[in-house]
Amino acid sequence: MEFGRLLTAMATPFSEDGSVDWQGVDRLVDRLLETGTTGIVVAGTTGESPTLSHDEKLGLFERVLKRAKGRAAVIAGTGTNDTRASAELTREAEQIGVDGVMVVCPYYNKPSQEGLYRHFRTVAEATNLPVMVYNVPGRTGVNLAAETTLRLAEIDNITSVKEASGDLVQIAQIIEGAPEGFRVYSGDDKLLLPVLAVGGYGVVSVASHVVGREMTQMIEAFLAGRVEEAARMHRRLLPFFEALFWTSSPVLLKEALELVGCPVGPVRPPLAEAPESLRRDFRRLVADLKAGEA
Repeated sequence: MEFGRLLTAMATPFSEDGSVDWQGVDRLVDRLLETGTTGIVVAGTTGESPTLSHDEKLGLFERVLKRAKGRAAVIAGTGTNDTRASAELTREAEQIGVDGVMVVCPYYNKPSQEGLYRHFRTVAEATNLPVMVYNVPGRTGVNLAAETTLRLAEIDNITSVKEASGDLVQIAQIIEGAPEGFRVYSGDDKLLLPVLAVGGYGVVSVASHVVGREMTQMIEAFLAGRVEEAARMHRRLLPFFEALFWTSSPVLLKEALELVGCPVGPVRPPLAEAPESLRRDFRRLVADLKAGEA
């Protein structure tokens, strides 16, 4: 299935007791589909994957797939810092019927570039699904170099990369050197427009939970050659993109979803809610953003 240009790294709704809120999952999937999301990444960083059990991840893959009903691609977050475990979870996700997998660079281990290459190659060999590589050095402690990404792009079912290095030079090098059809997605909302400008394809977004329609309009404006219009939209959304990361994501994303009438419950420890002063400033920013849409 085509992933599309606006992918959302979906938050995981939790009940107050910390269990997965399955009805909340359904509501959130509906919201994402209604507001322009073309692909849903399940159990990624925004979904608090480090605190999800193996069975919870499988349950989420199945539930989102059932709710989406083919209306959007469902991409399972199957990456861990254990190559064998990542390959096994990928095989299980394929059996459930997801449309693709996203595999993050192994965190904490700090493997070499050769180790990273072998990790992703092993996971790709374990499945027939399209694989999206996810580079986020700020979370993992290791950067997937452009040269390594381009080696991986030669593997048939490694079809895309989510680039959250923040390095536009590296991103441009990947785009320039990649085989035809290999897609580069921005892993940072605030870099979506610059990444499109150097030839990227789309975004794996956090902000699209709240401003999915606006992001779709921005992408469409840019692709239609209305660059000044897209740039104006980017500048208007930029404060919100940045505010979501005033503290560890998805803490303030969950606050934002409650403010727009789609509550998804608390974060799981070790994450904690933001201080009241920060929440107050964030609520004011979101109110200003929504007022600007009126």
